[in-house]
Amino acid sequence: MLKTELEQMAKLIRRDILEMVHEAGTGHPGGSLSAVELVTALYFAEMNVDPKNPTWADRDRFILSKGHACPVSYAALARKGFFPLEELKTLRKLNSILQGHPDMKKTPGVDMTSGSLGQGLSVGFGMALGAKVTGKAFRVYVLLGDGELQEGSIWESAMAAAKYKLNNLVAIVDCNGLQVDGRCSDVMELEPLADKWRAFNWAVRQIDGHDFDQILAALAWARKQGGPVVILAQTVKGKGVSFMEDAVQWHGLAPNKEELEKALAEIG
Repeated sequence: MLKTELEQMAKLIRRDILEMVHEAGTGHPGGSLSAVELVTALYFAEMNVDPKNPTWADRDRFILSKGHACPVSYAALARKGFFPLEELKTLRKLNSILQGHPDMKKTPGVDMTSGSLGQGLSVGFGMALGAKVTGKAFRVYVLLGDGELQEGSIWESAMAAAKYKLNNLVAIVDCNGLQVDGRCSDVMELEPLADKWRAFNWAVRQIDGHDFDQILAALAWARKQGGPVVILAQTVKGKGVSFMEDAVQWHGLAPNKEELEKALAEIG
């Protein structure tokens, strides 16, 4: 996809997120909106996947470790053709294939059931190591929240991935600076974050997580590294909607009809 096409897809995915969370009356718009460009780049420019064969053994894997942000993943999967767009209206409804957190047994294209924070990188490590052991060429991409990095299991898997030099493992951190209880810096300071990852022997790249040129360049750079890579993407929670941007209350709040209409008008 061309950059202009990626930008248009990002707009559609933003609209999908807001509409499905409004329809459900519950969900997590803030951290979904902050990750739109990252997820769009992965599904429409980077990853080798086949919507007609979601369990293809040689597909690249995507793990949404911050599983509460599943609206962004569901929208991308639907737009990619894994299931009909109409399914987005069923988010969080009884018997829907789109649960409140990703479920690999219900949703085509979901590679890991997630929701309990801190587990995604460990599973990604296992998948990447498995690819090495079995001679597979697929790559594993794990999208993490910055607040999630407060979990100790993240650093256990980071240490192990460096030991085995897993150059097929890419962690992407959605650094929007907010978590459910407030600012990450107030809850549990993460800085100096880049230095922490380097100390664990990961290659580190810091980018603007809403700039497709920087995202695509970082993903291309990641393929040339000799071990695991982390991309620290600076983002804005609630990106694209003025009254949601950098506002912690929109971590897990659904817009009402008036708010939805205002948000969609802003996105265009």
